[in-house]
Formats: sequence, structure tokens, C-alpha cells
Amino acid sequence: MSSQQTKPIDLIASSRKADGTFDRKPSVFRSSIEKGGKFEPEKGRYHLYVAYSCPWATRTLIVRKLKGLEEFIGVTVVSPHFSPESWPFAKADPFPGADNDPLYGASHIKDIYYRADPNYSGRFTVPVLWDKKTETIVNNESSEIVRFLNTAFNDVLPADKAELDLYPEHLRQEIDEINDWVYNTVNNGVYRAGFASTQKAYEDAVLPLFESLDRLEKILAAKDYLVGDQLTEADVRLFVTIIRFDVAYYAHFKCNLRTIRDGYPAIHLWLRKLYWNNPAFSETCNFDHIKGGYYSIGHLNPYGIVPVGPIPNILPL
Repeated sequence: MSSQQTKPIDLIASSRKADGTFDRKPSVFRSSIEKGGKFEPEKGRYHLYVAYSCPWATRTLIVRKLKGLEEFIGVTVVSPHFSPESWPFAKADPFPGADNDPLYGASHIKDIYYRADPNYSGRFTVPVLWDKKTETIVNNESSEIVRFLNTAFNDVLPADKAELDLYPEHLRQEIDEINDWVYNTVNNGVYRAGFASTQKAYEDAVLPLFESLDRLEKILAAKDYLVGDQLTEADVRLFVTIIRFDVAYYAHFKCNLRTIRDGYPAIHLWLRKLYWNNPAFSETCNFDHIKGGYYSIGHLNPYGIVPVGPIPNILPL
């Protein structure tokens, strides 16, 4: 039987283990854009499907803008209301700021997955990097997408954009080390806390999360960036979680030992400097979509009430 005829996948339930812990499943499409490969770095060939509510997808938007790839890679934004039918386009859910699918007129992101593979049976996640030439998904793993967006188009970019390297060779070991524990305890840690279904699973996630925030606070004391003295992918990967912390994770995911704005002055300053001083961070952030997405998770918020606060969503510098 085709996967298009099966019951829609529950993103959360399908990723929960018997002991109540949330276990994120790996992405499936793992090709890359590279010279001489199946997917050559060509202007206008690729398209990103993203959700502003999703931190993983927003990583790719930030790097796309940092590298000046707006004219090379198009973008379509889905509604933040993830449902059992997957992420809807504006055609199915006309949330303000959501787009219709410009390529195929699809109703949901699952339609894009099935176009790439009619027998696909995995999760319908974003980001999705689509190849218009071969009509398939290149990659749906954000950590890999940001890596090849960082370098793949350098030969055809202006010098200032080509010179920007978010994963410089001399800092790679340190970046990888930070990325590893930040992903496990912070990026994914908030989800492990929020989607836990037992008290133990929740505490096993939320306590290491705040231990890592304490560790990050020390790292960022009197520093503008996590690694060295330059912006790297480590900053991008952390930013997308921290910008959502006070507006979503603190209350909705019960990550409420401390807020960022009142509990972590160094992280808070780092966050605000990135947001207010670099359009790649502020212009890819949509708080209405962030709140609309997280607070639409039915089993966590059955009445769908979106909180007014915090006010403002982010404080000025």
C-alpha cells in the first residue's frame, strides 16, 4: 500500500519512547549541493520550504541571508499550524505570512515528500531543500544544509559573501564540540522537556538544559560570539533556540527555572546583538509564527490560547 493511503504520522507520538522520553528521528534525504555532483550549484535551481516557527528550518534561512543567496534559492513559508496532515501551505491554512506552494500548488508539505518518493513513510519535516531540475528533495537535514550553503555557491557570489565562512577550518573542532552538547541538551533539550510524558523524562531533560545554559553564560561572558572572535554556525544553531526560549519554551515546554532575559545577562546580550545588529537574524524571525506554532500543539494546549506576553518579544539593546 502506498504511504499516501496510510494514516498520517503523529510527529510527536512517533518519536516518543516507551519510558516517556522524546527521541528525534534522523532525517532521510541527505544529498548535498556540490560542483561535479548530482546537484550542481546553479542559480535559481533550488527552493527551500520552511516554517518560521521551526528553529531547524530557520537555521537555513539565516545562513541563506548571511551568504547573500536570496536570488539563488527561493523560499516558501508554510503555516505554523502543524497537523496530522503535516505542515500546511496557505492554501490549506491561510495563516498571515504563510505562502502558497509556487511550484506544484500543494496543500501540505507531505505532498512535496510524496512527489519526491511516492512510497515515503517517514516524518514530514522542514526544512526541505528541493531541486526544481530533477524534481526531488536534495536534503531535509538542517545541519547539513547550512554547511553546503556556506560554501557551495562561493564561486558565483560577490567577494564579501564568498569570504564569509561560518565553519572555518581552524575553528572546526571547537565548533563541532559546542554543537554536540548544545544540540543534545539545548536545541533538542527543550523538546525533550516539552514532549516528555513522565516526570522522570521531563526532569532528565530540563535539568541538563539549564546546566548547559549556565555553561553557555560563562562562555559568552564579555564575548560577542561562541567560538573565537567571529560569527560561526555555532551562533546560528544556538540563536534559533534562544530566540524562542522566553516566548515559547519557558512556559509551554515547562523550561521555567529561569528566563533568558532575567536569568542570563551574557546570553541575553549576545542574543540581542545578533538580532538587532544583523538583519539575517531579525528578518528571519517571526514571533507570530513562533507563538502560533508552538501554542497550536493540541495535547499541550487543547484550547489553542496564545499568550500575549512576554512584552516585548525581545528587548532592545
